[in-house]
Amino acid sequence: MSCNEDVLRERLNNSRKAPLEPDWLGEVYCLNLSADLRMALGERLGWLGDQGWPTLKQLIDQYGAQAELIHAAGLSHQPQARDWLITQLEQDKELDLGVLKALTCWGAILPTSLLHRVLNEPSQHMRLAGLALLSFKAHQLSAEQLLELSAALLDDIRDPVVVATIRLLQRRDESSISNRIAEVAQKGTEAAATAALLALGCIGTANSQAALATLKGTLPNGTRRELASKQLKQQYRPFQTTSNGE
Repeated sequence: MSCNEDVLRERLNNSRKAPLEPDWLGEVYCLNLSADLRMALGERLGWLGDQGWPTLKQLIDQYGAQAELIHAAGLSHQPQARDWLITQLEQDKELDLGVLKALTCWGAILPTSLLHRVLNEPSQHMRLAGLALLSFKAHQLSAEQLLELSAALLDDIRDPVVVATIRLLQRRDESSISNRIAEVAQKGTEAAATAALLALGCIGTANSQAALATLKGTLPNGTRRELASKQLKQQYRPFQTTSNGE
């Protein structure tokens, strides 16, 4: 079935009035369409969930692992789509960023070995995608496992990677994690150190308070020391009563 792209766009825009059927979406999809239109068609199929997956799988079998079909597989939230995406990672010698992003919501079931592989990729985009996956898995891991997986990330020279890692780690209150974050506050870049000090303030445990106290006493005069002092003071902010003393 061939359609003018303008006709297809109008049909997609009117989908609230006339719901789209999976078969129709599969019939009009082809590689000759513009990339944004193929993506729109794929998204509609993904949003149809279990109704759209059979058609989506047919398109994958016919056209291969196109970017929009990978994205649609993630949107479908179907177990078969998840298994297919994992197979793509296991079969390909190089990791595909699109596949990783499509798998984000299934991060909790991915093997730790695969996460380790992703998080040790040199690409910033790969590492951030790996962190998104790890955010779903972190609650299943011990503090030691989490620190092992994030070791290379905390030593990364790029602030977005280090800051994103700290924000993930600050959800945990183990002393080993507070101590590792404190190291970043002392040795990291200004952006990373700021994120680390704020994280210690958010953790709010006796150990994180002790780490802030140590940093306040050891950091040289400047913005880091001032922030450590500010975060430490907030830990001991007294309960404010009303004007009636209630």
